Amino acid sequence: MNEATTRPLIGKVAIVTGAARNIGRAIAVELGRQGASVIVNAHTSAAEAEQTAALAEQAGGQAAVHLADVSRPEGAQGLIAAAVARFGCIDILVNNAAVRREVRFDDLGWEEWRRVTGVILDGAYLCAHAAAPHLRQSAAGAIVNIGGMSAHSGAPGRAHVVAAKAGLVGLTRALAHDLSDSGVTVNCVVPGLIDTVRGHSAQGAPAHHATHATLLGRRGAAQEVADLVVFLCGPKGRYLTGQTLHANGGAYLG
Repeated sequence: MNEATTRPLIGKVAIVTGAARNIGRAIAVELGRQGASVIVNAHTSAAEAEQTAALAEQAGGQAAVHLADVSRPEGAQGLIAAAVARFGCIDILVNNAAVRREVRFDDLGWEEWRRVTGVILDGAYLCAHAAAPHLRQSAAGAIVNIGGMSAHSGAPGRAHVVAAKAGLVGLTRALAHDLSDSGVTVNCVVPGLIDTVRGHSAQGAPAHHATHATLLGRRGAAQEVADLVVFLCGPKGRYLTGQTLHANGGAYLG
């Protein structure tokens, strides 16, 4: 069995936003394991992003870190430019960056609304828009947006997160149409109850998690989400586009 079979993403260049920890880290490392060169993006978590890059390289890929605020045009454009400057092209974009603070709707101010929707939805748009010319040149371009189960089930205290993650589903479907003429696939992976270390922006485990149970009787692992994302980016996922795929052990049946 040759290496192209065992590591199907050799020669591909991937960007993973919000890859300093948890699901983003697992995706970046698995992309590296499958042979891709990976740009690990984070906003300010430099040390953790460097750890992710080191793990991706240990897994067998190449990796570099680029810190950027993807909610701002200059941040997203700089990220894409850095990837091209470092590795020469872009084949894969994974829009994972998110902040998930819980705030009662009565207390949800405009600045907080814009901060969360800016990272999740504006960030995905800005990165996809900047990357599109490069993805169109790839023989197998792929975008994977990372959604959220609460966008489908609803949740208290998360109007900004729910709205932004639901917007990713619409963006996925629209981009699948707009980029199909170049063979670029666009899909949305929706993690459910996944064991992760919550960052300060998430304020610990979401309250609505206590109201959900999985049919499989366990929470998922970040690696299980990463495996699905990488499948969509690889040669066996080329006939899937415009789809929303749920990875939640049956906590939500979409």
